[in-house]
Amino acid sequence: MRLAVFGDIHGNETAFEAMLSDLHSVGDVDKLWVLGDLAAFGPRPGACIARLRALIEMHGKDKCQVIGGNTDRYLVRGQRPNTPPAQDADGLARRVASFRERDDALNWGLAQLSYDDYAFLAEIVGRELSLDVPNHGVVIGFHAIPGDDEPTSLRPDSPDEEAADALLDRQGRLALCGHTHLAMDRQVRSWRVVNPGSVGLSFGKPGLAEWALLTFSEDGALSVDLRAVPYDVEAAIAHAREAGYPQARYAERLRPPAS
Repeated sequence: MRLAVFGDIHGNETAFEAMLSDLHSVGDVDKLWVLGDLAAFGPRPGACIARLRALIEMHGKDKCQVIGGNTDRYLVRGQRPNTPPAQDADGLARRVASFRERDDALNWGLAQLSYDDYAFLAEIVGRELSLDVPNHGVVIGFHAIPGDDEPTSLRPDSPDEEAADALLDRQGRLALCGHTHLAMDRQVRSWRVVNPGSVGLSFGKPGLAEWALLTFSEDGALSVDLRAVPYDVEAAIAHAREAGYPQARYAERLRPPAS
């Protein structure tokens, strides 16, 4: 069985199309799991949702399964992350500026969505995925950690105890997550934890669209291929400029660092 896993598209249609082209190049897969953060913080949120809905229409809901992430929830419910209080006047000033930039981007993204786009996000927020793979065991999929789309407990450098605590109330063998924008394949006690990275806003490999291809053999052995494909970063930046996307640091976040 072959399972394609991706997420954290963040409205970057250019990166998403490059990732889908790479997916097409590897041949047919049995299932596609999309792990949330589809639209917000990018220049083409509606186009990315439309592309996902077309994938579901093409493959069917059983084969192509999509869940929401924290930024999808922000768009649907108007919520924002919990943050600790500022500790001084300078911290408050920084907080005001960062909140303004964040909220401008979220409000702009919401305004780009049709009601059908919005209803699609509303339907998938808070969901998780599960699959019992023959001879392998239970595979679960979620955005950040099981039961909560916000924490960053499952990072490549998270202490084992912190990561294990995040998985404490679930049973299974393989956990698939997103949220941190950092590709990962690590063992956490009895769990193998895989993060495919981010399609549209990679922190580990800026300028590349990340996803993962998981192959389960008949005897249950698992092979994980963490893939990263280049895309036209300057085209994505141009889309942001043309659309009036308000986040000033978008180009800086997409471009790979100068060598």
